[in-house]
Amino acid sequence: MELTVDKLVFNSETKNINLVEKLIDDLSNEYDLHSDIYGKLLLGVVEGVNNAIVHGNKLDKQKNVVVEYSIQEDKVQFIIIDEGLGFDYTNVPDPTKPENLEKTHGRGIFLMHHLADEIEFENNGSKVKMQFNI
Repeated sequence: MELTVDKLVFNSETKNINLVEKLIDDLSNEYDLHSDIYGKLLLGVVEGVNNAIVHGNKLDKQKNVVVEYSIQEDKVQFIIIDEGLGFDYTNVPDPTKPENLEKTHGRGIFLMHHLADEIEFENNGSKVKMQFNI
């Protein structure tokens, strides 16, 4: 399998998450990804894109989200970039702790860490790289 690199660019509207879901469906079909990998990709990447739209770009339709992706024989990488100011990704509350169980925010980063095999934040958190082993 040769390296495939491409990107998707769209404005910050939650309806555009459908584009990402379709992309992951298409990649899964094209590369015959195992259902476990498909599930991790779908949940992890959609959560990252949702965070970029809602928290990064604050639903500002004038701002874009960029989703870059590459596929190699043994891994899939997604890079999600927003135009926001970023956030302190080193200080995200653990949603599994009793004091955080009732909170409606804070689960996305936790999920992304547990679904991706590698995750890295750059640009003050406005760029996230997620790698999934296949």
